[in-house]
Amino acid sequence: MPVEPKASRVVRSGIMHCQRFLPPSVTRREMLSRCANGFGAVALSALLADRDYGAQAATDSTDPLFPRRPNFSPKAKSVIFLFMDGGPSQVDTFDPKPRLEREHGQKIKMKVPPTQFDDVGNVLKCPWKFRQYGQSGIPVSELFPNVAKHVDKLAIVRSMTSEFSEHTNANYFIHSGVGIQGRPSVGAWLTYGLGSECRNLPGFVVLNSGMIPPGGLDCFNSGFLPASYQGSLFGGGEAPVADIRRAEPTDRVQQNKLALLRKLDGRVVERIGKVDMLESAIGNYELAFRMQTAVPDLVNLADESKATQGLYGIDDTTTEIFGRQCLIARRLVERGVRFVELLCQNLGHDRWDQHSNLEKGHAANAKAVDLPIAGLLQDLDARGLLDETLVVWAGEFGRTPMAQGSNGRDHNPYGFTIWMAGGGIRGGTVYGATDEYGYYAVENKLQMHDLHATILHILGIDHKRLTYRFSGRDIRLTDVYGEVIQEILA
Repeated sequence: MPVEPKASRVVRSGIMHCQRFLPPSVTRREMLSRCANGFGAVALSALLADRDYGAQAATDSTDPLFPRRPNFSPKAKSVIFLFMDGGPSQVDTFDPKPRLEREHGQKIKMKVPPTQFDDVGNVLKCPWKFRQYGQSGIPVSELFPNVAKHVDKLAIVRSMTSEFSEHTNANYFIHSGVGIQGRPSVGAWLTYGLGSECRNLPGFVVLNSGMIPPGGLDCFNSGFLPASYQGSLFGGGEAPVADIRRAEPTDRVQQNKLALLRKLDGRVVERIGKVDMLESAIGNYELAFRMQTAVPDLVNLADESKATQGLYGIDDTTTEIFGRQCLIARRLVERGVRFVELLCQNLGHDRWDQHSNLEKGHAANAKAVDLPIAGLLQDLDARGLLDETLVVWAGEFGRTPMAQGSNGRDHNPYGFTIWMAGGGIRGGTVYGATDEYGYYAVENKLQMHDLHATILHILGIDHKRLTYRFSGRDIRLTDVYGEVIQEILA
């Protein structure tokens, strides 16, 4: 057999090879073509590990707050609920009634039901003047000169009603659609239905400016829904969340403790199966660990300009508290938190609940929130966030057109005003009407279930499809009621 010339032999890794059997050389283009699938797999594995991408398809995700698809394309992603605890007077804010001026001091010329304290005085005129604002020309009381500048962004609903005239029951009703304790709040329902786009903060946050409403923390409860969906209460100051500071000397020690907790809890789950209380506790451990970094960054306003802080009134002691909470609310929705509720501060006038000294009490409450709310609307709009954030302003009921005593107003659940702005809302709109005294809703009368149905609709949820199996039936936020208020939608 002829011997192959030495020139045709090469050594590779110490082994003699024949050049006729070496693999052909690969061009750069061929190499990229062959590796394309590999690069794609690497990218896909990274995306699947990312909660914002992988969890979309992971319907069995262990994270109860992973983002879920809405029923249809949403108009907004988040809600900021400005809860005016106590019941602002509709006839003194956004629903002017000239008849009160004409008949001031006279007996009211209509039949009235028993009021909360059954102290029916004479007709009481509005102490403040109304002016028309914006291109829409909607009248707003001089109590809200700053919010009035944004009236073309607002849909003012003058025909809201409640089934309750007592604070606690009415507070449960506006929050949960039921006037008793223990039902899930609208914020809990939203996070149950949609999850949250924010991994390091709760999906439902309540910013406490100083006063918890009558009914207590159950106003923000998750009820029969899993506990992961209840509202998380944030206070003021640099440490708004209790017990969140790390107690361990190092990160490593804390991480080891968390790893041990995961292991022990996992064994319990293997033994007894999934239990909401345990699953929620596990989720809270993990979330609290992430919040240790996220919360200080959230409440540190050093990166906000002086102009922005001034826009919210943080540089004024009168508006500082509520202004700070409004700015934090913007920062929360900016981070993807689903539902943010703001509570009123203690001004020594029992919230908006002025059974006496209406003029002084309403003036103080309005002054504390007017500039911050206007700043919030302006800032959200400037940042492009108003188009994807629904802002709701409401109390649990309104107030009577006649006096309680000589200078106060009693509770009125029969017709009062709320307003909405932002994503999905047709600004510069007035919907519904009360009678000439501002007592009863007489045109396009609405109930609280209609408000809840509309909020869910704007966030892409059909309120009739958002249900939870409890006590033998499928329960929903709107029960068997509720219609979307189509006329105020953009």
